[in-house]
Amino acid sequence: MNDSRQISYRILDASANRAAEGIRTIEEFVRFGLDDSQAAAVAKELRHELAAALSRLNRAELLAARDTDGDVGTTLQTAAEYSRTEIADVITAAAERVQQSLRVLEEYGKTIDVEFARQIESLRYRAYTHHRQIELHAIASSRSRRLADAVLYLLIDCGRSEAEFVETIRSLSDAGVDVFQLRDKQASDRQLYERAKCGAVIAKGCDALFIVNDRADIASSAGADGVHVGQDELPAGMARRVVGSERLVGVSTHDIDQVHQAIAGGADYIGCGPTFPSTTKSFDAHAGTAFLKQVHEETRQTPRPAFAIGGINQQNLDQVTACGFHRIAVTAAINDAEDPAAAARALRRQLLG
Repeated sequence: MNDSRQISYRILDASANRAAEGIRTIEEFVRFGLDDSQAAAVAKELRHELAAALSRLNRAELLAARDTDGDVGTTLQTAAEYSRTEIADVITAAAERVQQSLRVLEEYGKTIDVEFARQIESLRYRAYTHHRQIELHAIASSRSRRLADAVLYLLIDCGRSEAEFVETIRSLSDAGVDVFQLRDKQASDRQLYERAKCGAVIAKGCDALFIVNDRADIASSAGADGVHVGQDELPAGMARRVVGSERLVGVSTHDIDQVHQAIAGGADYIGCGPTFPSTTKSFDAHAGTAFLKQVHEETRQTPRPAFAIGGINQQNLDQVTACGFHRIAVTAAINDAEDPAAAARALRRQLLG
């Protein structure tokens, strides 16, 4: 075996192993995590197609070219390789591993067997389509899980600088804020986009959700977890068409009819209020705690995470929880506090107490 052929076989062997491992990782998720027999069958077919293509190569040459002990790449590791906070992260890493490995197999396979390379090319395109759907499902499941666990939702603006913005998210996430919504009527579209793009990354690292107010286009393009719309903005269904099924759509509601409309329109969560007079936003009328009680009673058959909004603070929070609400969205109660982190911790204790 000449040097060039041996190098090709060594690369093909390593890439084949990575591709098979990645496909199997995804197959296990759809089989045991999603209980999706159809998706599991497709994953199994991909794995068998890879094995069939590899059978065209000389197995003895593949094994002879393998040199794990002499592989300098086995000692090259990065912190990202061990950063898997969510199953979605596992699926993303596996999908990328499969895509990259199949491309390597296709290119180096051309030096050995052109028909093998053609088979790998076909398999690569099928894997792209299949894994895209699985990855989107995993991401959506991750966001739904974080939303289901969320109790404290905070509205923030762009801040005076990106550094301040990042520190706000990190410190308040540590203090117990589960969801951050970027709402800044004074900011330009460019600034909103840049902050949203940054905030989405920082929030994900903190296992928090990052939502953009009103602007479904910015939420989608910046990679945010979702968009929140009011009664004067896009209907939930239209917002969904912009952000896609993998992102969250929240809707502000002020009466029970709007609640039912939001749920029928596919909202993932609702904001209910205004409960009390607010120092940050003016309203013509206040739905009050009676509305919260009504929502709590009338949505038991169609449950959605519901956050009480409007003028809520440590002094009146007990009135909110007495209505059956244990999720709140606030602005001034944290942002205007002398110690925002301490205020967040105190609110969370009350909610969970």
